[in-house]
Amino acid sequence: MTTPSPTADTGAELLPIATPARTRAALRTLIRPDRGLALTGIGILVAATAVGLLVQPLLGRIVDIVADGRPAGDLTLPVVLLVAVAVVQGLTTTLGLTRIARLGETVLARLRERFVERALNLPADRLERAGAGDLTARVTGDVARVAEAVRSALPEMARSVLAILLTLGALALLDVRFLLAALLAVPVQLLTARWYVRRALTLYADQRVANGAQQQQLLETIGGAVTVRGHRLEEQHTERSAGRSRKAVDLTMRSVNLVLGFYGRLHIAEYIGLAAVLIAGFWLVRDGAVSIGTATAAALYFHSLFGPVNAALVLLDDAQSAAAGLARLVGVTDLAEQPEPAAGKPEVGKPEAGKAAPASVPRQRIASPEAAVTVHAVSHAYGPGRPVLHEVSLTLEPGEHVALVGTSGAGKSTLARIVAGVQQPTSGTVTAPAGTGEHPVVLVTQEVHVFTGTLAEDLRLARPDATDADLRTALSTVHALDWAEALPDGLATVVGEGGHRLDPARAQQLALARLVLADPALAVLDEATAEAGSAGARVLERSAEAALDGRTALVVAHRLTQAVAADRVVVLEAGRVVESGPHDELRDADGPYAALWRAWSGSRTAAPHP
Repeated sequence: MTTPSPTADTGAELLPIATPARTRAALRTLIRPDRGLALTGIGILVAATAVGLLVQPLLGRIVDIVADGRPAGDLTLPVVLLVAVAVVQGLTTTLGLTRIARLGETVLARLRERFVERALNLPADRLERAGAGDLTARVTGDVARVAEAVRSALPEMARSVLAILLTLGALALLDVRFLLAALLAVPVQLLTARWYVRRALTLYADQRVANGAQQQQLLETIGGAVTVRGHRLEEQHTERSAGRSRKAVDLTMRSVNLVLGFYGRLHIAEYIGLAAVLIAGFWLVRDGAVSIGTATAAALYFHSLFGPVNAALVLLDDAQSAAAGLARLVGVTDLAEQPEPAAGKPEVGKPEAGKAAPASVPRQRIASPEAAVTVHAVSHAYGPGRPVLHEVSLTLEPGEHVALVGTSGAGKSTLARIVAGVQQPTSGTVTAPAGTGEHPVVLVTQEVHVFTGTLAEDLRLARPDATDADLRTALSTVHALDWAEALPDGLATVVGEGGHRLDPARAQQLALARLVLADPALAVLDEATAEAGSAGARVLERSAEAALDGRTALVVAHRLTQAVAADRVVVLEAGRVVESGPHDELRDADGPYAALWRAWSGSRTAAPHP
């Protein structure tokens, strides 16, 4: 279960945060496969801590020997035993902490993999509403905070809790009155922990939200730097960034003051407990109930609790911060857990002809053995009162190339993403091809990411088992083999961040080559040639035509030359299909498409040739 995340002052609808109960359940699920490792590590730490508790009685024994005036030779055995205890405790503690650390790293890796997997499957419109800053803050700051807790806090917390429990048991074995005296510190410690936890969880959650808003503002300012400068908005954006930074700093200072108050209360508890144990020891020795050595051992036991008690309570700071981060990560993984309809099953809740399915009925994506696509009464809105598509119905025959055209904001990209399966519509059904490969549908947009690695590795993202010959064939198909082989190391050239830079046209050819390697039954191109300048536009159009050859295709046409080459043109206006037919027929019909064609062809005639 998740709760809605607070809305940042950027106006974004942030991704949800899991409830504490759901976070604990997710943590148990992550640990369950390694229960054996957890039990073994804890068992070894118990043995190590138990061995370490022999130090105080041995020191007390030495005090009794000296107090009784016994020969120096009587000190040999206790000293040898102290050395043996130190060696055994060191070895067992190392082994136990190693196993606990291995458990933590394994769980952390599993959490990261699940987060990345689910984040990649989030609906595009949900990410757009949240903004890049929120997801960036979670995948960086929150993961780092959880990782830090796993690597440092988890082993130390395990050891501290075990030391506290076993030390209290050892005090009871010496004399139960020592235990009762030591427990006088517990009420202060519990009140301190309660006071801290009630304030820390909300504070750290607010910090994560503020950091996300700060990152979102920085991303927007830096990403739109040209526009900001062009409209002389530097001061406004600087003030917004400063304001969100001040809010993050204020929350940080509140957390610092909270921690300082936490430490101060812990010191009071230590003084109360130690004073009580020393007074109890004085009375018991005076009455002859215990020896000076036993009273010394009791005082040392309580003093040895300072470290683990303070560590356990101080680690609440890390634990609360990590819990807030973990709740934000689990919120994302839960948000992405959406059941997928089984391929080949009949449609459920299919709306009647001419009627849109109610908003509560999820889109049904049905696999078809043929490369045919049917969009039936699909509607979509990015929020209340923000409709984008209105009961759109469309059919693509096997092997047909359909160009989707319309003015900006007509809903072309939204419909393309819905057909590709990366966007969930508000209502309606989509029947998509099943295909024969791993990728029945592939979407290529104008925003191409070149991953860091060799060119061959980047291409194999689409088909990991592809041979070098397969890669060259795909590049050749999209007319990119010549420049690929001319790179410094050919297919072994490192591209992406820090590597050889590919210009927009070549990056888009790389994306089209991936499409060829994936060999989908249906290809969806969303303005895939828009990033190239005029010089590269025709090259990319030829590459796209070659990549789409022999497969069903839906093309969001940035240039109407793509519409000319398509089998059919579908015109969208304000989220509705207003025309459909071949280019020549629509051009001569003097309708919306004819107006678009005249405007586009006229601008091309008027534009000077480069």
